[in-house]
Amino acid sequence: MQVVDLNDIETLPVGPGLAIAFPVHSATGTAASATVWIALEPGGEVPEHADSAEELLYVVRGDVEATVAGETGTLGAGELAVVPPMALHALRNVGSSDARVLGFFAGSTSVATFTEPMGPNGERVFVIGAPLPIAVTLEEAVTLTA
Repeated sequence: MQVVDLNDIETLPVGPGLAIAFPVHSATGTAASATVWIALEPGGEVPEHADSAEELLYVVRGDVEATVAGETGTLGAGELAVVPPMALHALRNVGSSDARVLGFFAGSTSVATFTEPMGPNGERVFVIGAPLPIAVTLEEAVTLTA
């Protein structure tokens, strides 16, 4: 049985006020699901992007503004938003304290494509659940698929 204690998950800072971890995915042994653990400081945000898999975003703590496919709403602890596959979406902590969001993907591997560069080298495409972490620029992704 695979067990994850979210209280012990180390998150990786990836932007101002944003840290994430992917505790469950194909490389950890799942066949059909994955998760993302998101830590947002006040004002911190997950930039706009689209994921290849449907995602459920469950707010564990705090208040976040979610934008999904052009529709924006505020979610509090205990609420969730459904993000269809390939729908542009973003999150922002609108509260005065830290927020935690647990995302559930309907697939053990997911490809995230950001509208703006996200990684240290301008990466916009990230593969979650690959045997090795993969992050490439959009131009490299197009070259790889051509």
